[in-house]
Amino acid sequence: MQARGNGAQRSARVDVTVIGAGAAGLYTALVAAEQGASVCLVSRSPLAQSASYWAQGGLAAALRPDDSVELHLEDTLRAGRGAVRRSAAGVLCSESPARVEELEERGIRFDRSDDGELKLSLEGGHARRRVVHAGGSATGRHVTAALSSIVDAHERIEVRERSSALGLWVRDGRCIGALTDSGALVSRATVLATGGAAALWARTSNPRGAIGAGMQLAHDAGAALADMEFVQFHPTALRVDGEMDGFLVTEAVRGEGGLLLDARGERFVDELAPRDEVARAIHAQLAGGSGGVRLDMRSIDPERFPNITEALARAGLDPTRDLIPVAPASHYMIGGVVTDIQGRSTLPGLYAVGEVSCTGVHGANRLASNSLSECFVFGRRVALAATGEPASPPGEEEPPEPSGVTPPSDETRAALWRDAGLVRDPEALERLLGDPHPLARLIACSALERRESRGCHIRADRPQTDPALDERHHVVVAEGDPVAETWP
Repeated sequence: MQARGNGAQRSARVDVTVIGAGAAGLYTALVAAEQGASVCLVSRSPLAQSASYWAQGGLAAALRPDDSVELHLEDTLRAGRGAVRRSAAGVLCSESPARVEELEERGIRFDRSDDGELKLSLEGGHARRRVVHAGGSATGRHVTAALSSIVDAHERIEVRERSSALGLWVRDGRCIGALTDSGALVSRATVLATGGAAALWARTSNPRGAIGAGMQLAHDAGAALADMEFVQFHPTALRVDGEMDGFLVTEAVRGEGGLLLDARGERFVDELAPRDEVARAIHAQLAGGSGGVRLDMRSIDPERFPNITEALARAGLDPTRDLIPVAPASHYMIGGVVTDIQGRSTLPGLYAVGEVSCTGVHGANRLASNSLSECFVFGRRVALAATGEPASPPGEEEPPEPSGVTPPSDETRAALWRDAGLVRDPEALERLLGDPHPLARLIACSALERRESRGCHIRADRPQTDPALDERHHVVVAEGDPVAETWP
């Protein structure tokens, strides 16, 4: 059922529409098709060229005898700073080992030692080595390439490459499909797997297309968003002039012994602390005019991270000899479309999975490498639930005009970096409320409403964490004010 290019405008009726072809979208489409559903996968880019392709992190899963689901859960809760939805985190930690095993059965080769054991990395916030990688720090490339090949060959999956979703089709309070530039799709279930919104900030590790398109589509259709104040800033993005600025140097480098040094060549932070702590410590060094922060990789075998070594060479740096200049960059949007642990949004018929979603699994600060595990754990759950949705009743009406997706201007990206960066204050956030971009305004109002510092959300005027806001999530619908909710 493959289709290449968007070609002529055409409409279709399928069981499941999946928008986005990163790891979450590819896997969700595949599992749904294996359940017997007809699937249309809408991909803005050619397969295996999504943001997931560039992911350096691996999959976190308790796989060694000295590890356990309970320990993984404890680390996830600790990193999430009292805002993790325990039911979602329990699902992630308990089901991720089976997803790793399944992916290997599908032909994905994770790195193994000479004796055949999985090579497990230690990353920030983890008490055990539990992160599996493929190709060193090229996990995203290996996983998306393998899944793309399987999806491309599946007889029940139609792939619409170079096609973009422009709106969701809602009838009588239910999402019945999607409106794309290659025609309308009517479906039992529509799944958003469009990735995050970290490219709304001026300095980012993400591709320029990570602008929260799925969040905008869901919000315009009436679905709830939550936790929009929480965006994770990765501590170690390359800090250089030119196109390599913002290139991510994975956390696994620090897990293998990489050190963070100040201008005097001295360590100033625990390199394996959770990301929010490390990012703030680097930010403080830079704000103090100390002369910069550098990552010392000289003790690490460059063959352990071949794609990073190659990228640094393009920037004129040799990690076996040079100290690598780094600084935080926006990296992962924790907030997104509110879903339950089956991926159902508040709009019937609409699902979300991966970074576009907000199950509450990450709380206020995502534990390293839980995100790729999330794609597969919740992708399977979404696929099983979506294929059980009732068929959309027949209708003869013409599809509505799509709302479209508003791209951020350079001014918006600069404003978010300035006014909703690593450290926020009320005056700056109030200024951001007047930004023309809808997500910028939602981020600002949510950050204003959370009158505390927690995880990756830091308020200069309220530096303490407020226990009254433990396990509370700020939910926003339409143009209403954020409402604090506790999720089961």
